[in-house]
Amino acid sequence: MDDPLFVWTAQHIAGHPLDPYGFRVVWYSTETPIADVTKNPPLASYYAALFGTLFGWSERVLHWAFLLPALAVILGTYALASRFTRVPLLAAGATLAAPGFLVSGTTVMCDVLMLALWIFALILWLEGTASGKNWQFAVAALLIAASALTKYFGIALIPLLATFSIIKKRRLDPSLAYLAIPALLLVLYQHWTHRLYGRGLLSDAVQYASLHNRGHEIPLLVKTLVGLAFAGGCFLPALFFALLLWSRRGILIALAFCCTAGLATARYPSSFEAPLASSRWPLISALMVVFLLGGISAVALAGSGWRNINAERALLSLWLVGTFLFATFVNWTVNARSILPMVPAAAILVVLRLEAAGFLAKPRFQAKAGAALMAAAAMTLWVVWADSDLANTGREAAYHICEQLRPSQASIYFEGHWGFQYYMQQLGTRAADIRKSPFRAGDIVIIPENATNSFGPPPGFMLGDTTVTNFDLRGSLATMSQPAGAGFYSSVWGPLPFTFAKLPPERYLMAKLVPLPENKDPAPLTLGPRSGP
Repeated sequence: MDDPLFVWTAQHIAGHPLDPYGFRVVWYSTETPIADVTKNPPLASYYAALFGTLFGWSERVLHWAFLLPALAVILGTYALASRFTRVPLLAAGATLAAPGFLVSGTTVMCDVLMLALWIFALILWLEGTASGKNWQFAVAALLIAASALTKYFGIALIPLLATFSIIKKRRLDPSLAYLAIPALLLVLYQHWTHRLYGRGLLSDAVQYASLHNRGHEIPLLVKTLVGLAFAGGCFLPALFFALLLWSRRGILIALAFCCTAGLATARYPSSFEAPLASSRWPLISALMVVFLLGGISAVALAGSGWRNINAERALLSLWLVGTFLFATFVNWTVNARSILPMVPAAAILVVLRLEAAGFLAKPRFQAKAGAALMAAAAMTLWVVWADSDLANTGREAAYHICEQLRPSQASIYFEGHWGFQYYMQQLGTRAADIRKSPFRAGDIVIIPENATNSFGPPPGFMLGDTTVTNFDLRGSLATMSQPAGAGFYSSVWGPLPFTFAKLPPERYLMAKLVPLPENKDPAPLTLGPRSGP
């Protein structure tokens, strides 16, 4: 998805470490400064630049580099959970068995690194609260700043830990002064980027989310349903553990609500962002019921154990609920990457609820818990495999198309972005720039169907001699497919993080540019009927 933006930024940083966004890129329809495109801070790219400079820029190196933060999240969840429960291994396993985590852990984006820094900041802050050692607060404050400069959501640690400390100490403790360190560093970052790029990138990201939401209003109830569906799909343990977590009466009430919501989605599909075919809605509605049940189970964990609430339990609950509210109502789109930060908190709360019910002390229930975890893990691995297959298809398509067109003397342009752009540029082709590309008759343009920011034929041209190349997806699970209603990386693609369906192939249109006759508008871009549903 957005991985190329992080890689290109890292490669630029390797040569210009004090100017991380001082280059231009074609990501929309024309070349623009990268600072106008990316809405994440640069620390993840600095991290990638370190590994790329030392070991080379191969995909293998970059993926190994970003597996280290993923490992840190699991180890950190174990260490954090050990402060709450006698079964921290189950909490770490539930985090690992969540699609929101495991799929994100296979990317080279900023999300998992941010979460790793978040968790260790929490651990040190809790240690400092228990021991009173100032150095632990200071290091925690630096980790908060690092988390926020990896992904802006890390800023949420400041109010979260301030609330925890006030509840814990029942007063304004002097340790709160350490939270001024990340706040000051973020102010300096805002000032630094304003000097470099004419505007502060922290406030720019906030403005982007605000403006996008203002122009894409969808009903509050629909947003809530999509957010719950993503929470359930991205943290599958909440669904598979539901029979152990909740009473039959509670499950039946939740199931009745989910069924009603599922029927409503089938009746009013136009309320959602994704333009989906009516033939798909029965299956999407059925899956919506299942994922909503998991989402309700996950979010309800924040309210469990309220009779024995303490500062630590409040910390976990606020962490979970705050992330859910941000991902659903504040972020510009609902996606798994925004749900990800709540996964460790939800995993620990699952274990606490099972432990409070006495289940983990009984061998029969231990076996059930193990079976539920294994089932969630198996499904999560399926999602990881499907997402990897989609990513590999972009690489396969780029190499196949370039090999096929290599004998041609014509200039080759492509539209669409994500991984496909990364490989096409590696192979020497150029991104179509609607303003600056010197298009000529006979030039070849490649347009992927399942992509973003494609614009069809450039002004003054139409597409002639078109051919469509299909690349089949293996399996029957989709993470990013508008026909299937799957929008793991953006609910604009679909209201569910993943779906089950007979998948249509990934299709790429190749066409020669033909001058547009005078007084004739170009025909709308279409790839023709699909081979499949």
